[in-house]
Amino acid sequence: MLSRTADHLFWMARYMERAENTARMLDVNYQMSLLPHSAEMAEQGWRSLLGISDLTEDFARRYRGFSAREVMDYMVRDESNPSSIASCLRAARENARAVRGALTTEVWETQNQTWLEFHRQFDGNRFLRDPGECFEWVKFRSHLSRGVTLGTMLQDEAFHFLRIGTFLERADNTARLLDVKFHGVSDEFFGSTGPREKDVEFDFYYWSAVLRSVSGFEVYRKVYRTVLQPEKVAELLILRPDMPRSLMACVNEVVHNLAAVANEQSGETQRRAGRLQADLKYGRIDEILATGLHAFLTQFLDRVNDLG
Repeated sequence: MLSRTADHLFWMARYMERAENTARMLDVNYQMSLLPHSAEMAEQGWRSLLGISDLTEDFARRYRGFSAREVMDYMVRDESNPSSIASCLRAARENARAVRGALTTEVWETQNQTWLEFHRQFDGNRFLRDPGECFEWVKFRSHLSRGVTLGTMLQDEAFHFLRIGTFLERADNTARLLDVKFHGVSDEFFGSTGPREKDVEFDFYYWSAVLRSVSGFEVYRKVYRTVLQPEKVAELLILRPDMPRSLMACVNEVVHNLAAVANEQSGETQRRAGRLQADLKYGRIDEILATGLHAFLTQFLDRVNDLG
């Protein structure tokens, strides 16, 4: 396969996954903003969301405040923002068009139709009237794209490069989400440990929002059968190989698909991916928290970007 073709497939999958992840975070933040809290807390929530994608400075240059409407408009429809849903869907479609011959008709038509329908879904009044419905549409289109890929494509090199792109992007996003959310807790890593009764209710909604943004709320209940505890949320999203959006699950998929496309020049790439996999496989959440979650996640992001 030409490296140019592999590159387009890799980025097509990454941009589609990024659009879904952005929609997930916006949806949860929007739902949280409907709960009763101070204007200062609401603004902090939107600032944290921009911080996940390192877009706070760029946003501040263009907009005056950090209101829900301005942030959502910037993260959804602003095509000058490379991380907006509009930019991601356009880039995914353009990458798909460049390698039309490597895709099945169903995969191409799904990508193309998603881009064509986007503007109808997100025109001014409809989007502002019910942002949640529009975010669900983005998630549905991403699920559809992934399902059509799995259901119609030959599992050859093209398929494996698509999967590598998907799981590298997902790992990056989960790590960013965890890092920002743990830093969002004002005093320490843990929400409800200690005699802070007044904050217990806030902590429940806070950590349930983190889990809902990665479709992990029901999974947490099934695995731990206990109240929400930040350290267990971190364990679920970092070390559990059976949690689809955990760092461990994503890295396992990357290693598996890398092996399928490896050649004599792939040794260093596989070494770095395998080492990252081993660190997660034999890691323990108490050790990670003791040495500092922020440092761990920052290093993980650097290694994932280096691998990419």
